[in-house]
Order: sequence, then structure tokens, then C-alpha cells
Amino acid sequence: MKFFIDTANLDQIKEAQDLGILDGVTTNPSLMAKEGIKGDENVKNHYKTICQIAKGGEVSAEVIATDFEGMIKEGEILAALNPQIVVKIPMIKDGIKAIKYFSDKGIKTNCTLVFSLGQALLAAKAGATFVSPFIGRLDDISSDGVELIHKMSEMYNFYAFDTQILAASIRSTQHIIQCAEAGADVITAPLDAIMGLLNHPLTDIGLAKFLADHKKVNG
Repeated sequence: MKFFIDTANLDQIKEAQDLGILDGVTTNPSLMAKEGIKGDENVKNHYKTICQIAKGGEVSAEVIATDFEGMIKEGEILAALNPQIVVKIPMIKDGIKAIKYFSDKGIKTNCTLVFSLGQALLAAKAGATFVSPFIGRLDDISSDGVELIHKMSEMYNFYAFDTQILAASIRSTQHIIQCAEAGADVITAPLDAIMGLLNHPLTDIGLAKFLADHKKVNG
């Protein structure tokens, strides 16, 4: 399973890269705004920097337009920034058309804001590289986000779709484990959720005992 980090913060991307487990980065306008990145040229330059840090990893860059022509124009500009760029397209009618257009052109896409099996089917049919079900937001309305991952995995395997399931809106370390068990190809998560995978009380206890025993013998 690939690990993407969901942020536009360069320090966090560097930390994940230094850990040796980073496969890519996902961003959106909200994450850019959180880092104070404003203006088209600044946003483009920020994407270029992210690509450099990610060292070959895929970087999702989201279009702002919601009409077909606008998405095509923005997406082609984004894709031209770096071969690592994956054009992030919303799950709407014109978005599906745009995904098909980009797929035919050999440009990678990430269909975002997916909440149902039907939406996931349409995105895969259109040729999306990644489909991003938002599991945390489904949980927020008392639906089962992880169960959607299960169903998508079964459907994609049955029909031999090449589209990868990119589990998004991950709220916790446990979400990551559940997505791995459900068959997600990729997870994108905040750095703290990923770092949480390191933690286990028995590891801490075991390490403390090893160090204590070493000190007894070696002083």
C-alpha cells in the first residue's frame, strides 16, 4: 500500500520523505490556503517545490474550475509543471468528462470527493488513475467509510479496473490500518496519523528493558 501525505506543509513533507515511506502528496485549495500560499504563480511554484521534495512521488494538484473547459485548461497547466503531477478532479458530471479527456491524453487524474460505489464506478470507467473516497466524512454522517473501501476493492478486482483506491479523509492511525485491511491501494493522511503507526506500549516497555539490561552489564 502506498503512503501519501495530505498537506501542503513543506516541513511535514520533508519529514515524511526522510522517514523513507513517502510515495506521494495530496493537496487541495484549503491546504494551500492554510500555508498562506496565494496567487496562481505562488501556487504553481509551491507545487514544483513539493515535487522536488517528494523525489519522484505522485503529487495531486486540484483544479478550481467546475466546468469542463475550465478543468481542462487548469489541468493541462498543472500537468505541465512536472511529470509527477496528478490532476485532481471533483466527482461531478463535467469532472467525469474531464477525467476521460485526460485519460485519453495520458495525463494522470485523481477523482476526489467520492462517497458512493456508483461514483467510484463512473470514475473508473472514465479512466481515473486514482479515486478518492472520503471515509472520515462518511463516518461523520453515520455511514461506514471503510466498508465503502471494501466494496470498491471487490468491484475493481472483479472488473479488473486499473484505477487505484486512494483512501482520503483519514482521521486516525486506526483508519490507516482499517484501509489496509479493506484493500486500499493508497492512503493519504496527516503526518501525525502516519507517525502513530510507530507507537505501541510493548515496544516502549521492551526497549526500556533492553537498555536497562545493557546498563547492568556494561555500566
